[in-house]
Amino acid sequence: MREIPAGSTASYAEIAERIGAPKSVRAVAQACGANTLAVAIPCHRVVRQDGNLSGYRWGVQRKQALLEREAER
Repeated sequence: MREIPAGSTASYAEIAERIGAPKSVRAVAQACGANTLAVAIPCHRVVRQDGNLSGYRWGVQRKQALLEREAER
């Protein structure tokens, strides 16, 4: 997830493929949900396959705000 550039997103499925476990989409989602280090591991950059935002430990509104802020840079 740290390899996703600021202002960009990747889907849970894309992350699963990148780590060599294409069927582990749910595991990727669970790892994002368990992330308590949002500053070091930017899980807000991971979105659904259709590009829509989904759950985020600190709320979808915050996820949207972070992505918008990064896109402005």
